[in-house]
Amino acid sequence: MCNMTFEETSGENSTERMDSVSKALEEVISSALPQGCVTIGVYEAAKSLNVDPDNVVLCLLATDEEQVEDVALQIHFTLIQAFCCENDINILRVSNMRRLAEILGGVKPGDEPMDLHCVLVTKSTTCKDPALSKVNRFCRDSRILDQWVPIINLPDR
Repeated sequence: MCNMTFEETSGENSTERMDSVSKALEEVISSALPQGCVTIGVYEAAKSLNVDPDNVVLCLLATDEEQVEDVALQIHFTLIQAFCCENDINILRVSNMRRLAEILGGVKPGDEPMDLHCVLVTKSTTCKDPALSKVNRFCRDSRILDQWVPIINLPDR
């Protein structure tokens, strides 16, 4: 069981559950954006984590297949993961950076591409978000199965 992914251990409804969590993650990001509760970029995330880690409710580490072998990026991820674990911040690895860029509003013509490798979601001033609760529950369930940093694929829409 230790070598199985969360999807393999979840049973028949694993695909449905992953789709449900992916949709919930999209909702979390979409609702946090207009409130200014999203920090984008490895450097900006590190600054935010240093200033106020108690305000961060979710950390997304994003890569596409061709970036998995980037040693410098993996070192950044390792350090961010260690910090998040130390501060009880839920972490998700996200694949499909193109979709993540769409959710975050895309790149405007003439602008530099966003560094989407790390995205932080901070506490909002609004009431409890059920989508965030679903994502946090998924992270907690993954840790129970010794998958400390679960991977979510954001499907194309």
